Amino acid sequence: MRQAGEIGNSLKMVFRNHPENERIVRTTAAVFVSILDPTLEEISDFKTAVSEAVTNAIIHAYPETGGDIEAYFKRENRKITVIITDYGVGIKDVKKSMQPLYTTLHTQERSGMGFTFMEAFSDEITVKSEPGKGTSVKLIKTMGKGEECGEDL
Repeated sequence: MRQAGEIGNSLKMVFRNHPENERIVRTTAAVFVSILDPTLEEISDFKTAVSEAVTNAIIHAYPETGGDIEAYFKRENRKITVIITDYGVGIKDVKKSMQPLYTTLHTQERSGMGFTFMEAFSDEITVKSEPGKGTSVKLIKTMGKGEECGEDL
């Protein structure tokens, strides 16, 4: 049960693993946190972390087929939780995949930095994966220095 003074909200999106959907989710992330009156740097960092999680799912989850990806956003006071989930091929070795510059796509420019950026721009990151069943990336970030604004943005 919500305590007096607590402000919260959540949003769930389901989308196909098409590259153009990364932009939609990134923009949604910025709008979702905008009520907290974050700094431009906080918005940029948050969008980057979410973008990297979504891009990883789009590129790696369904290498030979299309598939759905879920983005779940939750706000409790100033704490933002984002969970990006796919039901694709999964990650065999999560610990190894989180090492800087590790990639399975050696032909891609800037490959292997996704988890590094997610870690840099989040307060906490949790990755759960099971080969053949998919991956879930949970990002947590506390943000916003000002009071919540009640304006429609």
